[in-house]
Amino acid sequence: MSDELQRIMAIDDPYLLLREVTTRLAEAQQEVTELARLRRRVVQDLHAQGLSYAQIAAKAGLSRGRIHQIRHTGPAPEGAFLGSGAVTVATPLRRDDERGRTVVAVDDVSSGKRLEDLARSYGLDVTSEHVPVSGEIDLNRDGLVVVCGPRMSQDMWNTYAQDPVLRWEKAEGGPWTVVDRLTGTVYRSGQDSDPARPYDVGYLGRLPRPDGKGSLLAIAGIHTQGSLGVVQLLASELNSLWGQVGDRRFSTLVGVEYDPETSEPRSVELVCPLYRHDEETAG
Repeated sequence: MSDELQRIMAIDDPYLLLREVTTRLAEAQQEVTELARLRRRVVQDLHAQGLSYAQIAAKAGLSRGRIHQIRHTGPAPEGAFLGSGAVTVATPLRRDDERGRTVVAVDDVSSGKRLEDLARSYGLDVTSEHVPVSGEIDLNRDGLVVVCGPRMSQDMWNTYAQDPVLRWEKAEGGPWTVVDRLTGTVYRSGQDSDPARPYDVGYLGRLPRPDGKGSLLAIAGIHTQGSLGVVQLLASELNSLWGQVGDRRFSTLVGVEYDPETSEPRSVELVCPLYRHDEETAG
């Protein structure tokens, strides 16, 4: 019996006991989910290296049937791309100066809801919150996924500035763009072209937290349709993204063709490489 379990069992106050047991059960369930994810990932990695299930079983002291079961059941390893155990999805609030009230953009709501559904499908616990109109948000937390561009939050502007390759820019009186420092390519939204067209660019990156003790996943479009496109890419290509960057820091850009009536993505594709920041910094 663990020390933590003994501590909980010794609590006399029934209400405190109920609260402590509920909290510990939630933590234990998260641990079980992540251990199962890790176990499946190890089996998949060994199998990908050329080992048969029988060989893995023999070396691990388990049956071949058990190894095969582990390989095909439990939470998929690529869910760790979004976080471990639990994630918080944050989307921005906006100020409607004309009506004098705080609002949320429909596309931001859709992006947040689809991210929450995606995370739950990988066995992650999910909570949601908003980046307030002030833009102030505590970024020093584990499992944070923030759908918010640099225009909406100084805290996120500072975070995006840590990207060694892709830089957000805005000329005086002009539209927002993203610049690839390695190639010099400037990425613009079709909304800001003449003539305008239903095309946007979305940013996806895992960037350092301000306290340097971890990372957060950052998503932003030049316009809101770009964020929707990034979320669609995550939903369809998470396994591939995980295989290429794992849980390391990176950034990339997504081109999004969308329906001008509904803002729904019609097609999405990477328009630049998946830049791994450890490699770019070293280079």
